[in-house]
Amino acid sequence: MDNTDADDEFQDAYESQPVVSSMDLQTSVDDSKTAVHYFFNNKFSEARDILQPWANSSMYHSLGISVFTFLEAVLTFEHQHIEAASDALKQCIAVCNRYRKKNTFSESLGKMVKKTNYDQYSPEEIHAELCYAEALLLKSMLTFVEDETLVSFIRAGLKIRSCYNSYKECMNILNQRNWDGENHKVHFESGVRMGIGAFNLMISLLPARVIRLLEFIGFSGSKEVGLQELETGYRLYHSIRQVLCVMTLLGYHLIVMYVLSHTEGDLQICEEILRSQLQLYPQGVWFLFFKGRLEFMKANIDEAINWYMKSWKSQEIWPQYHHLCFWELMWTNSVKQDWREASTYADRLLNESRWSRTIYSYQKAALLCMLGGDLTLDEKAEIESLMRDAPQWKQRIAGKSLPMEKFAVKKAERFFAQKKMLVLPALELMYVWNLFKVLGKKCELIQNVYKMTEKTLAMLDAQKRRQEFDADNRALVLLLKGASLRQMQSPLQAEECLNSVLLLEKKLREDLYLIPYALVELALLFREQGNLTKASQLLEDAKKNYTGYSLESRLHFKIHSFQTELNEGKKLSSEDTADESTSQ
Repeated sequence: MDNTDADDEFQDAYESQPVVSSMDLQTSVDDSKTAVHYFFNNKFSEARDILQPWANSSMYHSLGISVFTFLEAVLTFEHQHIEAASDALKQCIAVCNRYRKKNTFSESLGKMVKKTNYDQYSPEEIHAELCYAEALLLKSMLTFVEDETLVSFIRAGLKIRSCYNSYKECMNILNQRNWDGENHKVHFESGVRMGIGAFNLMISLLPARVIRLLEFIGFSGSKEVGLQELETGYRLYHSIRQVLCVMTLLGYHLIVMYVLSHTEGDLQICEEILRSQLQLYPQGVWFLFFKGRLEFMKANIDEAINWYMKSWKSQEIWPQYHHLCFWELMWTNSVKQDWREASTYADRLLNESRWSRTIYSYQKAALLCMLGGDLTLDEKAEIESLMRDAPQWKQRIAGKSLPMEKFAVKKAERFFAQKKMLVLPALELMYVWNLFKVLGKKCELIQNVYKMTEKTLAMLDAQKRRQEFDADNRALVLLLKGASLRQMQSPLQAEECLNSVLLLEKKLREDLYLIPYALVELALLFREQGNLTKASQLLEDAKKNYTGYSLESRLHFKIHSFQTELNEGKKLSSEDTADESTSQ
Protein backbone atom coordinates (compact mmCIF):
# COMPACT_ATOMS: atom_id res chain seq x y z
CA MET A 1 0.00 0.00 0.00
CA ASP A 2 1.51 3.40 -0.93
CA ASN A 3 1.29 6.50 1.26
CA THR A 4 -1.72 7.90 -0.59
CA ASP A 5 -3.74 4.72 0.03
CA ALA A 6 -2.71 4.74 3.69
CA ASP A 7 -3.79 8.39 4.02
CA ASP A 8 -7.15 7.63 2.42
CA GLU A 9 -7.74 4.57 4.60
CA PHE A 10 -6.88 6.52 7.76
CA GLN A 11 -9.14 9.39 6.73
CA ASP A 12 -12.04 7.12 5.69
CA ALA A 13 -11.87 5.35 9.05
CA TYR A 14 -12.27 8.63 10.91
CA GLU A 15 -14.85 10.14 8.57
CA SER A 16 -17.03 7.04 8.86
CA GLN A 17 -17.39 7.65 12.61
CA PRO A 18 -20.31 9.79 13.77
CA VAL A 19 -19.61 13.14 15.43
CA VAL A 20 -19.50 12.06 19.07
CA SER A 21 -18.26 15.25 20.64
CA SER A 22 -20.59 16.69 23.24
CA MET A 23 -18.42 19.78 23.38
CA ASP A 24 -19.90 22.95 21.90
CA LEU A 25 -17.92 25.28 19.66
CA GLN A 26 -17.52 28.06 22.23
CA THR A 27 -16.12 25.70 24.86
CA SER A 28 -13.65 24.21 22.38
CA VAL A 29 -12.47 27.71 21.44
CA ASP A 30 -12.14 28.66 25.12
CA ASP A 31 -10.14 25.49 25.82
CA SER A 32 -7.88 26.25 22.88
CA LYS A 33 -7.28 29.81 24.08
CA THR A 34 -6.26 28.45 27.47
CA ALA A 35 -3.96 25.90 25.81
CA VAL A 36 -2.37 28.64 23.68
CA HIS A 37 -1.77 30.73 26.80
CA TYR A 38 -0.13 27.77 28.52
CA PHE A 39 1.94 26.93 25.43
CA PHE A 40 3.43 30.41 25.05
CA ASN A 41 4.18 30.48 28.78
CA ASN A 42 6.30 27.31 28.32
CA LYS A 43 3.68 25.13 30.06
CA PHE A 44 3.69 22.59 27.25
CA SER A 45 2.42 19.60 29.25
CA GLU A 46 -0.51 21.56 30.68
CA ALA A 47 -1.46 22.73 27.16
CA ARG A 48 -1.34 19.18 25.82
CA ASP A 49 -3.40 17.84 28.76
CA ILE A 50 -6.25 20.23 27.91
CA LEU A 51 -6.37 19.24 24.25
CA GLN A 52 -5.55 15.52 24.16
CA PRO A 53 -8.81 14.06 25.58
CA TRP A 54 -10.90 15.60 22.76
CA ALA A 55 -8.40 15.32 19.92
CA ASN A 56 -10.38 12.66 18.02
CA SER A 57 -13.73 14.46 18.13
CA SER A 58 -13.29 18.25 18.50
CA MET A 59 -11.77 20.16 15.58
CA TYR A 60 -10.03 22.78 17.73
CA HIS A 61 -8.60 20.28 20.18
CA SER A 62 -7.43 18.11 17.28
CA LEU A 63 -5.83 21.09 15.53
CA GLY A 64 -4.06 22.16 18.73
CA ILE A 65 -2.52 18.73 19.25
CA SER A 66 -1.50 18.70 15.57
CA VAL A 67 0.30 22.03 15.91
CA PHE A 68 2.23 20.80 18.96
CA THR A 69 3.31 17.54 17.30
CA PHE A 70 4.17 19.40 14.07
CA LEU A 71 6.47 21.81 15.93
CA GLU A 72 8.16 18.90 17.68
CA ALA A 73 8.70 17.15 14.33
CA VAL A 74 10.28 20.11 12.55
CA LEU A 75 12.45 20.98 15.56
CA THR A 76 13.76 17.45 16.14
CA PHE A 77 13.72 16.10 12.57
CA GLU A 78 13.38 12.62 14.13
CA HIS A 79 11.43 9.91 12.34
CA GLN A 80 9.14 8.97 15.23
CA HIS A 81 8.13 12.61 15.76
CA ILE A 82 7.50 13.13 12.04
CA GLU A 83 5.28 10.03 12.01
CA ALA A 84 3.41 11.18 15.11
CA ALA A 85 2.80 14.61 13.53
CA SER A 86 1.63 13.02 10.29
CA ASP A 87 -0.85 10.79 12.15
CA ALA A 88 -2.14 13.71 14.24
CA LEU A 89 -2.69 15.82 11.11
CA LYS A 90 -4.48 12.99 9.29
CA GLN A 91 -6.76 12.64 12.30
CA CYS A 92 -7.34 16.41 12.40
CA ILE A 93 -8.21 16.57 8.69
CA ALA A 94 -10.64 13.68 9.16
CA VAL A 95 -12.28 15.36 12.19
CA CYS A 96 -12.62 18.64 10.27
CA ASN A 97 -14.15 16.82 7.29
CA ARG A 98 -16.88 15.43 9.56
CA TYR A 99 -17.92 18.98 10.42
CA ARG A 100 -17.38 20.66 7.03
CA LYS A 101 -20.31 21.60 4.82
CA LYS A 102 -21.34 18.65 2.64
CA ASN A 103 -22.42 19.94 -0.75
CA THR A 104 -24.54 17.78 -3.02
CA PHE A 105 -23.76 17.61 -6.73
CA SER A 106 -26.56 20.06 -7.53
CA GLU A 107 -25.31 22.48 -4.84
CA SER A 108 -21.76 22.29 -6.21
CA LEU A 109 -23.12 22.98 -9.70
CA GLY A 110 -25.17 25.87 -8.36
CA LYS A 111 -22.08 27.49 -6.82
CA MET A 112 -20.70 27.89 -10.32
CA VAL A 113 -23.62 29.98 -11.52
CA LYS A 114 -24.90 31.82 -8.46
CA LYS A 115 -23.59 33.33 -5.25
CA THR A 116 -23.38 30.96 -2.27
CA ASN A 117 -25.54 31.85 0.71
CA TYR A 118 -23.06 31.49 3.55
CA ASP A 119 -25.73 32.40 6.10
CA GLN A 120 -26.97 28.84 5.67
CA TYR A 121 -23.67 27.47 6.99
CA SER A 122 -23.63 26.58 10.68
CA PRO A 123 -20.90 28.06 12.93
CA GLU A 124 -19.37 24.57 13.20
CA GLU A 125 -19.23 24.24 9.39
CA ILE A 126 -17.40 27.54 8.82
CA HIS A 127 -14.87 26.89 11.59
CA ALA A 128 -14.32 23.39 10.25
CA GLU A 129 -13.42 24.89 6.86
CA LEU A 130 -10.81 27.11 8.49
CA CYS A 131 -9.35 24.38 10.71
CA TYR A 132 -9.22 22.10 7.65
CA ALA A 133 -7.23 24.72 5.70
CA GLU A 134 -4.77 25.12 8.59
CA ALA A 135 -4.29 21.37 9.05
CA LEU A 136 -3.84 20.88 5.30
CA LEU A 137 -1.15 23.58 5.23
CA LEU A 138 0.77 21.89 8.05
CA LYS A 139 0.36 18.47 6.39
CA SER A 140 1.71 19.77 3.07
CA MET A 141 4.72 21.31 4.83
CA LEU A 142 5.37 18.05 6.68
CA THR A 143 5.21 16.12 3.41
CA PHE A 144 8.42 17.82 2.32
CA VAL A 145 10.35 16.18 5.16
CA GLU A 146 8.55 12.88 5.75
CA ASP A 147 9.07 11.43 2.26
CA GLU A 148 12.06 12.52 0.18
CA THR A 149 10.68 11.73 -3.28
CA LEU A 150 9.51 13.81 -6.20
CA VAL A 151 6.04 12.27 -5.84
CA SER A 152 5.84 13.65 -2.29
CA PHE A 153 6.68 17.14 -3.58
CA ILE A 154 3.89 16.93 -6.15
CA ARG A 155 1.50 15.65 -3.48
CA ALA A 156 2.53 18.50 -1.17
CA GLY A 157 1.92 21.00 -3.99
CA LEU A 158 -1.59 19.66 -4.53
CA LYS A 159 -2.31 19.90 -0.80
CA ILE A 160 -1.08 23.50 -0.76
CA ARG A 161 -3.41 24.33 -3.65
CA SER A 162 -6.37 22.73 -1.83
CA CYS A 163 -5.38 24.65 1.28
CA TYR A 164 -5.19 27.94 -0.63
CA ASN A 165 -8.65 27.33 -2.13
CA SER A 166 -10.03 26.63 1.35
CA TYR A 167 -8.59 29.89 2.64
CA LYS A 168 -10.16 31.76 -0.30
CA GLU A 169 -13.48 30.11 0.55
CA CYS A 170 -13.03 31.24 4.16
CA MET A 171 -12.40 34.80 2.98
CA ASN A 172 -15.66 34.65 1.00
CA ILE A 173 -17.45 33.47 4.15
CA LEU A 174 -15.90 36.30 6.18
CA ASN A 175 -16.92 38.96 3.64
CA GLN A 176 -20.36 37.66 2.65
CA ARG A 177 -21.85 36.13 5.80
CA ASN A 178 -24.18 38.06 8.10
CA TRP A 179 -22.28 37.96 11.39
CA ASP A 180 -24.81 39.76 13.60
CA GLY A 181 -24.76 38.34 17.11
CA GLU A 182 -21.99 35.79 16.44
CA ASN A 183 -19.33 36.29 19.11
CA HIS A 184 -17.00 33.73 17.49
CA LYS A 185 -16.46 35.88 14.39
CA VAL A 186 -13.24 37.35 15.80
CA HIS A 187 -11.68 33.88 16.07
CA PHE A 188 -12.65 32.99 12.52
CA GLU A 189 -11.48 36.35 11.15
CA SER A 190 -8.04 36.16 12.77
CA GLY A 191 -7.49 32.73 11.18
CA VAL A 192 -8.52 33.94 7.73
CA ARG A 193 -6.29 37.04 8.02
CA MET A 194 -3.37 34.86 9.10
CA GLY A 195 -3.80 32.32 6.26
CA ILE A 196 -4.40 34.80 3.44
CA GLY A 197 -1.65 37.09 4.76
CA ALA A 198 0.92 34.29 5.04
CA PHE A 199 0.13 32.98 1.55
CA ASN A 200 0.47 36.44 0.00
CA LEU A 201 3.79 37.06 1.73
CA MET A 202 5.16 33.64 0.81
CA ILE A 203 4.24 33.96 -2.87
CA SER A 204 5.45 37.57 -3.14
CA LEU A 205 8.95 36.45 -2.14
CA LEU A 206 9.29 34.05 -5.05
CA PRO A 207 11.13 34.98 -8.30
CA ALA A 208 8.94 36.57 -10.99
CA ARG A 209 8.94 33.55 -13.34
CA VAL A 210 7.67 31.31 -10.51
CA ILE A 211 4.99 33.87 -9.58
CA ARG A 212 3.76 33.95 -13.20
CA LEU A 213 3.43 30.16 -13.16
CA LEU A 214 1.59 30.20 -9.83
CA GLU A 215 -0.77 32.93 -11.04
CA PHE A 216 -1.57 30.75 -14.06
CA ILE A 217 -2.82 27.97 -11.75
CA GLY A 218 -4.79 30.29 -9.49
CA PHE A 219 -2.36 31.59 -6.85
CA SER A 220 -1.68 35.27 -6.25
CA GLY A 221 0.74 37.09 -4.00
CA SER A 222 1.12 40.68 -2.83
CA LYS A 223 3.47 41.77 -0.07
CA GLU A 224 1.28 44.76 0.74
CA VAL A 225 -1.89 42.64 0.99
CA GLY A 226 -0.05 40.04 3.06
CA LEU A 227 1.26 42.53 5.61
CA GLN A 228 -2.09 44.35 5.79
CA GLU A 229 -3.98 41.11 6.48
CA LEU A 230 -1.50 39.99 9.15
CA GLU A 231 -1.48 43.35 10.89
CA THR A 232 -5.29 43.35 10.90
CA GLY A 233 -5.20 39.87 12.47
CA TYR A 234 -2.60 41.00 15.02
CA ARG A 235 -4.90 43.81 16.17
CA LEU A 236 -7.76 41.36 16.87
CA TYR A 237 -6.37 41.14 20.38
CA HIS A 238 -8.84 38.70 21.94
CA SER A 239 -8.86 36.21 19.09
CA ILE A 240 -7.47 32.71 19.34
CA ARG A 241 -5.20 33.11 16.29
CA GLN A 242 -3.91 36.59 17.05
CA VAL A 243 -0.68 35.09 18.35
CA LEU A 244 -0.20 33.20 15.05
CA CYS A 245 -0.41 36.51 13.17
CA VAL A 246 2.15 37.86 15.66
CA MET A 247 4.52 34.94 15.06
CA THR A 248 4.20 35.26 11.28
CA LEU A 249 4.90 39.01 11.34
CA LEU A 250 7.92 38.59 13.62
CA GLY A 251 9.28 35.74 11.52
CA TYR A 252 8.86 37.75 8.31
CA HIS A 253 10.34 41.04 9.55
CA LEU A 254 13.15 39.62 11.68
CA ILE A 255 14.22 36.50 9.78
CA VAL A 256 12.87 36.24 6.23
CA MET A 257 13.63 39.84 5.28
CA TYR A 258 17.20 39.56 6.56
CA VAL A 259 17.98 36.22 4.93
CA LEU A 260 16.20 36.50 1.57
CA SER A 261 16.45 40.21 0.75
CA HIS A 262 18.70 43.26 1.01
CA THR A 263 15.99 45.40 2.61
CA GLU A 264 15.22 45.92 6.28
CA GLY A 265 12.28 44.46 8.14
CA ASP A 266 9.85 46.78 9.93
CA LEU A 267 11.62 46.92 13.29
CA GLN A 268 9.16 49.48 14.64
CA ILE A 269 6.17 47.14 14.52
CA CYS A 270 8.36 44.35 15.93
CA GLU A 271 9.17 46.62 18.91
CA GLU A 272 5.46 47.26 19.42
CA ILE A 273 4.51 43.58 19.16
CA LEU A 274 7.27 42.35 21.47
CA ARG A 275 6.49 44.97 24.11
CA SER A 276 2.94 43.67 24.44
CA GLN A 277 3.76 39.95 24.05
CA LEU A 278 6.53 39.97 26.65
CA GLN A 279 4.07 41.52 29.11
CA LEU A 280 1.72 38.58 28.47
CA TYR A 281 4.44 35.92 28.28
CA PRO A 282 7.49 37.26 30.17
CA GLN A 283 9.21 33.85 30.16
CA GLY A 284 7.86 32.70 26.79
CA VAL A 285 10.68 31.04 24.86
CA TRP A 286 9.50 32.32 21.47
CA PHE A 287 9.18 35.98 22.40
CA LEU A 288 12.46 36.01 24.30
CA PHE A 289 14.03 34.55 21.15
CA PHE A 290 12.46 37.16 18.86
CA LYS A 291 13.51 39.94 21.25
CA GLY A 292 17.05 38.64 20.87
CA ARG A 293 16.67 38.61 17.10
CA LEU A 294 15.37 42.20 17.14
CA GLU A 295 18.42 43.39 19.09
CA PHE A 296 20.69 41.39 16.77
CA MET A 297 19.20 43.05 13.68
CA LYS A 298 19.78 46.42 15.35
CA ALA A 299 23.42 45.34 15.92
CA ASN A 300 23.03 45.52 19.70
CA ILE A 301 25.10 42.35 19.99
CA ASP A 302 25.56 42.08 23.76
CA GLU A 303 21.85 42.72 24.34
CA ALA A 304 21.00 40.10 21.70
CA ILE A 305 23.21 37.53 23.42
CA ASN A 306 21.54 38.32 26.74
CA TRP A 307 18.02 37.74 25.33
CA TYR A 308 19.06 34.56 23.51
CA MET A 309 20.50 33.23 26.75
CA LYS A 310 17.23 34.01 28.54
CA SER A 311 15.30 32.18 25.82
CA TRP A 312 17.62 29.17 26.06
CA LYS A 313 17.39 29.00 29.86
CA SER A 314 13.62 29.65 30.06
CA GLN A 315 12.58 26.01 29.62
CA GLU A 316 14.01 22.49 29.57
CA ILE A 317 10.96 20.45 28.47
CA TRP A 318 11.67 20.85 24.74
CA PRO A 319 15.47 21.02 24.35
CA GLN A 320 14.99 21.36 20.58
CA TYR A 321 14.12 25.02 21.14
CA HIS A 322 17.64 25.47 22.46
CA HIS A 323 19.04 24.76 19.00
CA LEU A 324 17.46 27.94 17.62
CA CYS A 325 19.26 29.90 20.32
CA PHE A 326 22.55 28.07 19.70
CA TRP A 327 22.35 28.99 16.00
CA GLU A 328 21.88 32.67 16.83
CA LEU A 329 24.51 32.66 19.58
CA MET A 330 26.97 31.19 17.11
CA TRP A 331 26.42 34.15 14.76
CA THR A 332 26.27 36.89 17.42
CA ASN A 333 29.65 35.73 18.73
CA SER A 334 30.96 35.50 15.15
CA VAL A 335 29.98 39.11 14.55
CA LYS A 336 32.04 40.01 17.64
CA GLN A 337 34.87 37.88 16.19
CA ASP A 338 34.86 35.73 19.31
CA TRP A 339 35.57 32.67 17.19
CA ARG A 340 36.23 30.21 19.99
CA GLU A 341 32.98 31.04 21.79
CA ALA A 342 31.07 30.87 18.49
CA SER A 343 32.57 27.44 17.83
CA THR A 344 31.20 26.10 21.14
CA TYR A 345 27.66 26.73 19.91
CA ALA A 346 28.49 25.22 16.52
CA ASP A 347 29.69 22.17 18.47
CA ARG A 348 26.43 21.92 20.40
CA LEU A 349 24.43 22.06 17.17
CA LEU A 350 26.63 19.37 15.66
CA ASN A 351 26.17 17.05 18.62
CA GLU A 352 22.55 17.75 19.53
CA SER A 353 20.62 18.78 16.39
CA ARG A 354 19.63 16.54 13.48
CA TRP A 355 18.97 19.31 10.96
CA SER A 356 22.21 19.23 8.94
CA ARG A 357 25.38 17.67 10.28
CA THR A 358 27.16 18.69 7.06
CA ILE A 359 26.49 22.39 7.63
CA TYR A 360 27.21 22.19 11.36
CA SER A 361 30.50 20.32 10.78
CA TYR A 362 31.72 22.82 8.22
CA GLN A 363 30.61 25.84 10.26
CA LYS A 364 32.51 24.70 13.33
CA ALA A 365 35.62 24.03 11.23
CA ALA A 366 35.31 27.42 9.51
CA LEU A 367 35.04 29.22 12.85
CA LEU A 368 38.09 27.44 14.24
CA CYS A 369 40.04 28.27 11.06
CA MET A 370 39.65 31.96 11.92
CA LEU A 371 41.89 31.48 14.99
CA GLY A 372 44.93 31.15 12.72
CA GLY A 373 48.12 31.13 14.74
CA ASP A 374 46.19 30.77 18.02
CA LEU A 375 45.04 27.24 17.16
CA THR A 376 46.13 24.43 19.46
CA LEU A 377 47.33 21.11 18.03
CA ASP A 378 44.08 19.47 19.14
CA GLU A 379 42.03 22.16 17.36
CA LYS A 380 44.03 21.70 14.15
CA ALA A 381 43.32 17.98 14.29
CA GLU A 382 39.64 18.67 14.94
CA ILE A 383 39.41 20.97 11.91
CA GLU A 384 40.79 18.20 9.69
CA SER A 385 38.37 15.68 11.16
CA LEU A 386 35.36 18.01 10.70
CA MET A 387 36.32 18.84 7.10
CA ARG A 388 36.78 15.17 6.32
CA ASP A 389 33.45 14.17 7.88
CA ALA A 390 31.27 16.99 6.50
CA PRO A 391 30.61 15.42 3.04
CA GLN A 392 29.43 12.07 4.42
CA TRP A 393 26.42 13.64 6.16
CA LYS A 394 25.08 15.31 3.00
CA GLN A 395 21.32 14.78 2.50
CA ARG A 396 19.26 14.40 -0.65
CA ILE A 397 15.68 15.62 -0.83
CA ALA A 398 13.64 14.75 -3.93
CA GLY A 399 16.90 13.58 -5.47
CA LYS A 400 18.67 16.90 -4.91
CA SER A 401 21.22 18.10 -2.38
CA LEU A 402 20.57 21.14 -0.21
CA PRO A 403 22.37 24.19 -1.70
CA MET A 404 24.12 25.18 1.53
CA GLU A 405 25.25 21.59 2.10
CA LYS A 406 26.70 21.47 -1.43
CA PHE A 407 28.50 24.74 -0.69
CA ALA A 408 29.91 23.31 2.56
CA VAL A 409 31.08 20.11 0.84
CA LYS A 410 32.88 22.08 -1.89
CA LYS A 411 34.63 24.21 0.71
CA ALA A 412 35.62 21.16 2.77
CA GLU A 413 37.18 19.59 -0.34
CA ARG A 414 38.90 22.88 -1.11
CA PHE A 415 40.43 22.88 2.39
CA PHE A 416 42.42 19.76 1.54
CA ALA A 417 43.16 20.90 -2.04
CA GLN A 418 44.76 24.06 -0.57
CA LYS A 419 47.01 22.15 1.81
CA LYS A 420 44.60 22.36 4.76
CA MET A 421 43.83 26.05 4.45
CA LEU A 422 40.84 28.27 3.65
CA VAL A 423 40.71 32.05 3.28
CA LEU A 424 38.35 33.84 5.72
CA PRO A 425 35.80 31.00 5.71
CA ALA A 426 33.66 32.35 8.59
CA LEU A 427 33.46 35.83 7.03
CA GLU A 428 32.37 34.18 3.79
CA LEU A 429 29.58 32.38 5.67
CA MET A 430 28.54 35.62 7.36
CA TYR A 431 28.35 37.24 3.92
CA VAL A 432 26.21 34.55 2.31
CA TRP A 433 23.91 34.55 5.37
CA ASN A 434 23.45 38.29 4.73
CA LEU A 435 24.93 39.48 8.03
CA PHE A 436 27.02 42.31 6.56
CA LYS A 437 24.07 44.70 6.80
CA VAL A 438 24.03 44.01 10.56
CA LEU A 439 27.78 44.61 10.77
CA GLY A 440 27.33 47.88 8.90
CA LYS A 441 25.18 49.34 11.68
CA LYS A 442 28.13 49.58 14.08
CA CYS A 443 31.38 51.21 12.93
CA GLU A 444 33.65 49.05 15.07
CA LEU A 445 32.10 45.81 13.79
CA ILE A 446 32.42 46.57 10.08
CA GLN A 447 35.85 48.17 10.51
CA ASN A 448 37.13 44.98 12.15
CA VAL A 449 36.01 43.02 9.09
CA TYR A 450 37.60 45.58 6.76
CA LYS A 451 40.93 45.35 8.62
CA MET A 452 40.84 41.58 8.33
CA THR A 453 40.34 41.75 4.55
CA GLU A 454 43.22 44.24 4.23
CA LYS A 455 45.52 41.97 6.22
CA THR A 456 44.52 38.93 4.15
CA LEU A 457 45.09 40.74 0.83
CA ALA A 458 48.55 41.76 2.03
CA MET A 459 49.25 38.12 2.87
CA LEU A 460 48.12 36.99 -0.60
CA ASP A 461 50.27 39.67 -2.23
CA ALA A 462 53.29 38.56 -0.22
CA GLN A 463 53.12 35.00 -1.51
CA LYS A 464 56.12 34.47 -3.75
CA ARG A 465 54.47 31.67 -5.64
CA ARG A 466 50.90 31.90 -6.90
CA GLN A 467 48.65 29.13 -5.63
CA GLU A 468 46.23 27.10 -7.77
CA PHE A 469 43.22 28.93 -6.30
CA ASP A 470 44.86 32.33 -5.99
CA ALA A 471 42.25 34.07 -8.16
CA ASP A 472 39.36 32.49 -6.22
CA ASN A 473 40.86 33.51 -2.88
CA ARG A 474 41.70 37.01 -4.05
CA ALA A 475 38.22 37.51 -5.56
CA LEU A 476 36.57 36.39 -2.32
CA VAL A 477 38.59 38.79 -0.19
CA LEU A 478 37.96 41.65 -2.65
CA LEU A 479 34.21 40.94 -2.54
CA LEU A 480 34.24 40.99 1.28
CA LYS A 481 36.33 44.16 1.26
CA GLY A 482 34.03 45.84 -1.28
CA ALA A 483 30.95 44.87 0.74
CA SER A 484 32.61 46.28 3.88
CA LEU A 485 33.47 49.56 2.14
CA ARG A 486 29.88 49.90 0.91
CA GLN A 487 28.66 49.52 4.48
CA MET A 488 31.30 52.08 5.56
CA GLN A 489 29.88 54.62 3.06
CA SER A 490 33.01 54.61 0.86
CA PRO A 491 31.40 54.14 -2.58
CA LEU A 492 34.40 54.87 -4.84
CA GLN A 493 36.70 52.43 -3.02
CA ALA A 494 33.90 49.85 -2.85
CA GLU A 495 33.28 50.11 -6.59
CA GLU A 496 37.00 49.69 -7.29
CA CYS A 497 37.14 46.49 -5.21
CA LEU A 498 34.00 45.01 -6.80
CA ASN A 499 35.19 45.78 -10.32
CA SER A 500 38.45 44.02 -9.44
CA VAL A 501 36.40 40.92 -8.61
CA LEU A 502 34.78 41.04 -12.07
CA LEU A 503 38.20 41.33 -13.75
CA LEU A 504 39.17 37.97 -12.20
CA GLU A 505 36.20 36.12 -13.73
CA LYS A 506 38.16 34.16 -16.36
CA LYS A 507 40.79 33.10 -13.84
CA LEU A 508 38.35 31.59 -11.32
CA ARG A 509 38.53 27.83 -10.95
CA GLU A 510 35.68 27.03 -8.56
CA ASP A 511 34.09 30.04 -6.85
CA LEU A 512 32.01 31.14 -9.83
CA TYR A 513 29.31 32.45 -7.50
CA LEU A 514 31.54 35.43 -6.64
CA ILE A 515 30.81 37.16 -9.97
CA PRO A 516 26.96 37.36 -9.82
CA TYR A 517 27.20 38.18 -6.10
CA ALA A 518 29.63 41.02 -6.90
CA LEU A 519 27.26 42.32 -9.59
CA VAL A 520 24.40 42.48 -7.08
CA GLU A 521 26.70 44.21 -4.58
CA LEU A 522 27.52 46.78 -7.27
CA ALA A 523 23.81 47.20 -8.00
CA LEU A 524 23.23 48.00 -4.32
CA LEU A 525 26.04 50.53 -4.48
CA PHE A 526 24.52 52.30 -7.49
CA ARG A 527 21.04 52.22 -5.92
CA GLU A 528 22.43 54.01 -2.87
CA GLN A 529 23.93 56.67 -5.18
CA GLY A 530 20.56 57.16 -6.90
CA ASN A 531 21.52 55.52 -10.21
CA LEU A 532 18.49 53.19 -10.50
CA THR A 533 19.02 52.54 -14.22
CA LYS A 534 22.55 51.20 -13.70
CA ALA A 535 21.40 49.18 -10.69
CA SER A 536 18.60 47.55 -12.74
CA GLN A 537 21.01 46.72 -15.57
CA LEU A 538 23.45 45.00 -13.20
CA LEU A 539 20.66 42.95 -11.65
CA GLU A 540 19.54 41.77 -15.09
CA ASP A 541 23.14 40.85 -15.94
CA ALA A 542 23.46 38.80 -12.76
CA LYS A 543 20.14 37.05 -13.35
CA LYS A 544 20.40 36.29 -17.07
CA ASN A 545 24.11 35.77 -17.74
CA TYR A 546 25.05 33.41 -14.92
CA THR A 547 23.72 30.01 -13.94
CA GLY A 548 24.80 26.81 -12.22
CA TYR A 549 26.86 28.50 -9.48
CA SER A 550 26.75 27.87 -5.73
CA LEU A 551 23.80 29.35 -3.79
CA GLU A 552 22.14 30.52 -7.01
CA SER A 553 18.55 30.29 -5.76
CA ARG A 554 19.45 32.28 -2.64
CA LEU A 555 20.77 35.13 -4.80
CA HIS A 556 17.69 34.97 -7.06
CA PHE A 557 15.44 35.59 -4.05
CA LYS A 558 17.49 38.68 -3.25
CA ILE A 559 17.48 39.87 -6.87
CA HIS A 560 13.69 39.51 -7.01
CA SER A 561 13.28 41.49 -3.77
CA PHE A 562 15.69 44.16 -5.04
CA GLN A 563 13.99 44.45 -8.45
CA THR A 564 10.58 44.75 -6.79
CA GLU A 565 11.95 47.57 -4.63
CA LEU A 566 13.47 49.35 -7.66
CA ASN A 567 10.25 49.05 -9.66
CA GLU A 568 8.27 50.52 -6.77
CA GLY A 569 10.80 53.38 -6.57
CA LYS A 570 10.51 54.09 -10.31
CA LYS A 571 6.72 54.00 -10.07
CA LEU A 572 6.68 56.51 -7.22
CA SER A 573 9.16 58.72 -9.07
CA SER A 574 7.01 58.75 -12.23
CA GLU A 575 3.89 59.51 -10.18
CA ASP A 576 5.66 62.45 -8.51
CA THR A 577 6.76 63.74 -11.93
CA ALA A 578 3.19 63.43 -13.23
CA ASP A 579 1.84 65.31 -10.18
CA GLU A 580 4.35 68.13 -10.75
CA SER A 581 3.34 68.41 -14.41
CA THR A 582 -0.33 68.53 -13.46
CA SER A 583 0.25 71.22 -10.83
CA GLN A 584 2.11 73.37 -13.38
